[in-house]
Amino acid sequence: MFENLSDRLSGVFDRLTKQGALSEDDVRTALREVRVALLEADVSLPVARNFIKAVEKKATGQAVTRSVTPGQQVVKIVHDELIEVLRGEGDPGKLKIDNSPAPILMVGLQGSGKTTTTGKLAKRLKERDGKKVLLASLDIYRPAAMEQLAVLGKQVGVDTLPIVPGETAQQIAKRARTQASLGGYDVYMLDTAGRLQIDERLMQEVEDVRDIVSPRETLLVVDGLTGQVAVEVAEEFDSKIGISGVVLTRMDGDGRGGAALSMRAVTGKPIRFVGLGEKMDALETFEPDRIAGRILGMGDIVSLVEKAQATLEAEQSERMMRRFQKGQFNMNDLKMQLEQMIKMGGMEGMMSMMPGMGKMSKQMADAGLDDRVLRQQIALINSMTKKERANPQILQASRKKRIAAGSGMEVSDLNKLLKMQRQMGDMMKKMGKMGKGGMLKQAMRGMFGKGGMPADMAGMDPKALEAAAKQMGGKLPGGLPGMGGGAALPPGLSGFGKKK
Repeated sequence: MFENLSDRLSGVFDRLTKQGALSEDDVRTALREVRVALLEADVSLPVARNFIKAVEKKATGQAVTRSVTPGQQVVKIVHDELIEVLRGEGDPGKLKIDNSPAPILMVGLQGSGKTTTTGKLAKRLKERDGKKVLLASLDIYRPAAMEQLAVLGKQVGVDTLPIVPGETAQQIAKRARTQASLGGYDVYMLDTAGRLQIDERLMQEVEDVRDIVSPRETLLVVDGLTGQVAVEVAEEFDSKIGISGVVLTRMDGDGRGGAALSMRAVTGKPIRFVGLGEKMDALETFEPDRIAGRILGMGDIVSLVEKAQATLEAEQSERMMRRFQKGQFNMNDLKMQLEQMIKMGGMEGMMSMMPGMGKMSKQMADAGLDDRVLRQQIALINSMTKKERANPQILQASRKKRIAAGSGMEVSDLNKLLKMQRQMGDMMKKMGKMGKGGMLKQAMRGMFGKGGMPADMAGMDPKALEAAAKQMGGKLPGGLPGMGGGAALPPGLSGFGKKK
């Protein structure tokens, strides 16, 4: 999401921040490049034009041109303006579902990912908000649409309304409303039918359903890959039905992100969630400040921390922390770290959220390094005996040959892995001794402790968290081996798995 735009803007601002002083012409030249970058990212022309005007007005003032770091000041102004363009009212992830049973109407065109998004959102409401959810498919036209929602419901552990052949969408809506009231459900979600394009029959049916259930939220699901078409669809649905928010799907496949930047400005409706993959947990709240940080290559440390919190058990992390403080870091620990990285989206997923990692991500891609490397390293560890994993120092030539052969790798790959394990063990030991109570202890507890994030970290923005990471030698805690802010590849990965 936003890779193309982020790359272009990073280039513009890299040149801008290297200059000691900026003239108004320098700023205007840079902003012309920003406008071209926005248009190439499929941002609508009026939105791009208004954005540049707002930035130029603030960026050509005396406060900037006389600033000690004018380039950075301009970047900050662009960052703040991006947030302004993207921001809606209130918390985007907080739905109006206080009074039970609360109806949520899911609308959109066919093929936008509406049914899958309904399942994802149901899972989120059940697991994050503790809600009892009922799903109901109103799509009586698309073959197996109702069965698809039933399968998704079973997959995420949420009830679905039994299918009664021959019912109209209006009749199903009434039955869902009754079932939700009698069954003690907190929320019932209605997955309406879609069409390949907007037509009168589609709109009339959705209007009828809306009038029957009076939804608390009407969420429009649109395919982010369609760019400005998604914005036009949102305008049309809002004028005919009235929507409360937008869910953009397939944003993991859109390097431009123009729909996200145009949606709020053109429709006046907030983006509530973004779909970033097919898995049922691949739904993120659309946080304007974090998205702006990603666009400008500042990373999204907050999202990274939250992903880590969701994938690592607190008690497990406490045990790890005690071991690391003693300098105990064996192959079992390394395997756990590597698996953790894969769960958190692999190298690419993690790097997209870490400050300054855009260039390093490209470097790794060019070197042929991807999640396959992590799996190869795990395969090497799996080829070891329990004794060898616990005490990697006993690995001599004959054992190394056996392990390499068992995993289909080379002995040289195993040697790199052993070096990586030693380096990480040394790093963990040093971090455990740094500062009052140990920097490692504070970092691990902050990210994974039972109490969640401590008060002094909870309100920190990505820049503050980045600074905290740099204080720890450029390495982030909690299972991110060697992911420093520099251009060097993570230890043990350079050249790993390459055939000689």
